[in-house]
Amino acid sequence: MNELVISNVIIISNPFVDRFNEGGPFFMSLILLCLLLSIFLLIKGFINLKKDMAKTEKMLRLTVDSSLLGLVLGFLGSVIGLISAFDSVEAMGNPKPAMFAGGLKVSLLTATFGLFTFVIARIGILVLRWFVNVEKLE
Repeated sequence: MNELVISNVIIISNPFVDRFNEGGPFFMSLILLCLLLSIFLLIKGFINLKKDMAKTEKMLRLTVDSSLLGLVLGFLGSVIGLISAFDSVEAMGNPKPAMFAGGLKVSLLTATFGLFTFVIARIGILVLRWFVNVEKLE
């Protein structure tokens, strides 16, 4: 029983979970779904590499689309976060610089996670394309 409580505390106090929640759970969850979908599609593409080249290329195109969607969602979340941060500044009049910097940091977390999603998927796309080209040459 204690292990369960300890593991829950570890998960809750994890810095990655804290950043995820700070970035806004809605946009961060959508970006996470794009990352997981990209990884799933890449794995499916690698599995079908020897069996069905058309299906592999379809998975490749879908991975490109899902990675771009994650990137765009990250920037959309960032822009919405910046708008809400500037709304808060406007409402307060003259905020402290630390408060303003905190709002900017939160708004950039979604863009960072979107970029991370895009880079991870893009690396997988490059590797899968390389394998597809090698397979076509054989």
